[in-house]
Amino acid sequence: MIQSWLADFRRIARLAASGLCGAALVFAGCASPTAPTQDRDIAERGSETAAWWDAQPRAGWQAFVALPDTGEWFEVYRVRPHVFALYEPGQFEEVISYLIVGDERAVLLDTGLGIGDIATLAAAITNRPITVVNSHAHYDHIGGNHAFADIRGRATTFSRARSAGADNATVRDYLRGDWLARPLPDGMSVDAYRILSYAAPATLTDGERIDLGGVELEVLLTPGHTDDSLCLLDRANGLLFTGDTFYPAPLYTHLDGGDLDAYQRSAERLAELARDVELILPGHNEPVADPAVLLRVAEAFRAIRRGARPDATPDGLNEYRFDGFSILVAPADLTEE
Repeated sequence: MIQSWLADFRRIARLAASGLCGAALVFAGCASPTAPTQDRDIAERGSETAAWWDAQPRAGWQAFVALPDTGEWFEVYRVRPHVFALYEPGQFEEVISYLIVGDERAVLLDTGLGIGDIATLAAAITNRPITVVNSHAHYDHIGGNHAFADIRGRATTFSRARSAGADNATVRDYLRGDWLARPLPDGMSVDAYRILSYAAPATLTDGERIDLGGVELEVLLTPGHTDDSLCLLDRANGLLFTGDTFYPAPLYTHLDGGDLDAYQRSAERLAELARDVELILPGHNEPVADPAVLLRVAEAFRAIRRGARPDATPDGLNEYRFDGFSILVAPADLTEE
């Protein structure tokens, strides 16, 4: 019954949508959702198709039991005794935020799209004081920041500018057409959607430890996707939270704040951890990945430098496809080593 209702909703929504793909093109298959012209945070996702929801439920979630009563928008899974994945499967990003709980404090790695009430949800899961750590400052990871007082990240010109928020004209198209596959929760609409401003993050330094009481997180600065990108390493439990530095989909090197050379250096750094961690916890789509993928990502960047042949995307990017992910590169960013 639920699956049938969702299918009907998606069909009607796609027929009604005019902002991203016309109805005739939807059934023919658009290459991927077109990014809003006001903000190039999200460009083409390479080889992924407009029907991204057809991949749901994604296989990685089947290993975990969902928590009940988590509201209209989020699905929450306990992936480790002290780690909760807060998943937003109803919008194209399929963003995942992580609540990491210690004996004394908790860290919320990213705050999602700002569509659902992530602050209330996190408070229902734990009564520990919550510190937000942003893996980077793209819109889909900072949407709930405004509801928290303690926000930390990598303070750069890029991240400070994003703390000013984004108005409805900038982000509304992310909730239209093929960007949306589920109804919005009560109180949210396309016209109401915006990213509210928040206090600029207190800066984190490379190698800094965040002690939660019985759980310690190590900060790894991993610029490339953006200049403020970072990962968190729970060394004792063998967990590496990668944000957008890795997830099982096209990886972006070309957006505002991105840097191909820096991304390759970060990939090489993470590859050195592949044998020291048990699980990768990415920022999109799937909750866990095998650490061996870190070795493949580093090798993928080397292959690009060696002259691997890409496919072209509709917006002129090069897409290099590998096992379980691809890498999107602006041709102008490719230089000889």
